[in-house]
Amino acid sequence: MEWDAWGLGEFRKQLSPQVLGLLRAALGVDAAQTAPPEESTVTLRPSTLTDAQRADLHTRLGAENVHTDEGTRLRHAGGKSTPDLLRRKDTGAQDAPDAVVLPGSHTEILGLLRWCADQRIAVVPFGGGTSVVGGLDPVRGEFAAVLALDLRRLDSLLDLDPVSGIAVLQAGLTGPQAEELLGARGFSLGHFPQSFQFATIGGFAATRSSGQASAGYGRFDDMVERVVVATPAGTLDLGRGPASAAGPDLRELVVGSEGTFGVITEVAVRVHRVPETTAYRAWSFPDFDTGATALRSVVQAGAAPTVLRLSDEAETGVNLALAGDIGGESPTSGCLAITTFEGTSDHVRARSAEAGALLAAAGGTDLGDGPARSWEHGRFDAPYQRDALLAAGATVETLETATHWSNLTTLRSAVTTALTESLAAQGTPPLVMCHISHTYPTGASLYFTVVCGQTADPLAQWAAAKRAAGDAIVAAGGTITHHHAVGRDHRPWMADEVGDLGTTVLRAVKEALDPVGILNPGKLIP
Repeated sequence: MEWDAWGLGEFRKQLSPQVLGLLRAALGVDAAQTAPPEESTVTLRPSTLTDAQRADLHTRLGAENVHTDEGTRLRHAGGKSTPDLLRRKDTGAQDAPDAVVLPGSHTEILGLLRWCADQRIAVVPFGGGTSVVGGLDPVRGEFAAVLALDLRRLDSLLDLDPVSGIAVLQAGLTGPQAEELLGARGFSLGHFPQSFQFATIGGFAATRSSGQASAGYGRFDDMVERVVVATPAGTLDLGRGPASAAGPDLRELVVGSEGTFGVITEVAVRVHRVPETTAYRAWSFPDFDTGATALRSVVQAGAAPTVLRLSDEAETGVNLALAGDIGGESPTSGCLAITTFEGTSDHVRARSAEAGALLAAAGGTDLGDGPARSWEHGRFDAPYQRDALLAAGATVETLETATHWSNLTTLRSAVTTALTESLAAQGTPPLVMCHISHTYPTGASLYFTVVCGQTADPLAQWAAAKRAAGDAIVAAGGTITHHHAVGRDHRPWMADEVGDLGTTVLRAVKEALDPVGILNPGKLIP
């Protein structure tokens, strides 16, 4: 990806005069679009690796797989959150890994981790670079240096069991690469988070990723059958069947561990045949609570579509305003819900009829397939739109949480109020939008998008709003993260999430697997 933005440069967006006018009128944003900074203006802190350490790395991995040039280091200097991109514009010396290494096998990674422990060099596992919670920050802490361990060379489909529906994938495969390899054999993983185009199989597992088709295929952690992990203490190979009563499921120690316990090198996942057909349908609801109740009725009846999501009134209104700007079909007013159904023709016909009847009975108005198809066409474009808004002088960021159905309205109100009050107190009253994108029989996620004018210090501006939102989430009984993971950004609330004893358990696991503490320091564990 670009060093200073999401994705690829040829897909950078320019805001239309209509959108620039809305920014000025609604949020007081100057809307004078700025040109992207030049990479040549960036200064990185010099690498602290010694000549002897560089020589050791060359011997272990090959000189072609050890990079200390500034361009490669810069592209591994963090993730793609709004604070990450704002920091890339810093005119002072920026943090970056001292080297980027590309091992080619599980065995090489094992040896590298042991060497790094001996040398007291920190290691940040790096997949697609899509973290939005500070999970890739090159924190060196007490260590002499820090490496970014790029997994891109682990990019194979190792095995496919078509009878059981299980594929064994190496951790460095991106979402599109995995779908291409599986599709050639007639299968699909069906995991499509917004980061799909760049994120990796290992990253999906390490962060408990949840894709846009989670209503139909589950979260990524639901798909994991087996996982292989390289740690400084040795190899973990976990998962021996579809279910087991052999004590606690140790896969749960590493799925979601964000590279702090080990480096995931291989994942066996549940896959399915490429769907025979897909049906699309959009619905309108008069308000968010009515729409949420409708979604709950569908999920609890066991009639969930493959994709099921609901935008609140604010997000629906913005989508309506942007429809012409981004080439989509205009949604309706009220609250827009999107459904898609995948499978055989008979399955899709029956499931869509059942779900449609439930949504209509709960107050939904059928809008046909147009808005749903438009949503799917642009479903990976939001980060590009975010970058264009940042360039126009807006602060734009997202956060997410989840709770039980009975608490959904309370949590949504608490987070919206916290964000609004924090940013308004800084002189930048925001537009706060929300949608449900992942549903369960007992509850749902809430995904918030915030847009406001930038202050003179947008990093401090968002940090204050994020603190207010995180505190509100904890106070209102939500989880601090549903699918973005913890990283550095959510770490302050992890003790609230798991309690003091839970923190002790996490630290004990860390001590057993990574006794020197080299793996992704400063993330996840309080």
